[in-house]
Amino acid sequence: GWCPLSPTGAQITQLLVEPPWTPAVLWDRVTLTCWGSGTPGATTWYKDRQRWWEEGPEHLTVTESGTYNCQTPSTRLSPTVTVLNDQLVLQVPARALLEGDRVTLRCRV
Repeated sequence: GWCPLSPTGAQITQLLVEPPWTPAVLWDRVTLTCWGSGTPGATTWYKDRQRWWEEGPEHLTVTESGTYNCQTPSTRLSPTVTVLNDQLVLQVPARALLEGDRVTLRCRV
């Protein structure tokens, strides 16, 4: 999962990644979940900075590499999640990291 930091009272949208590693890789069967604060309703998905799916589901299984964002009614656009189709990737946990944190890196082929 992933949790953004935002000013108090801001209408935020979280884009959670499963498995929780970044960058995500297509061959991991990546699922994205859009969580928004404010009024519940349909999710709008963006792929490669273009509106891609209006009134889509909250959960999305990714089948193409690219960059993804989501938005729910009354919230701003989520941070971007990148999904790669590379053969070799160095991954870090998909969560906020601070200087001094211990981090597990994964080099995957």
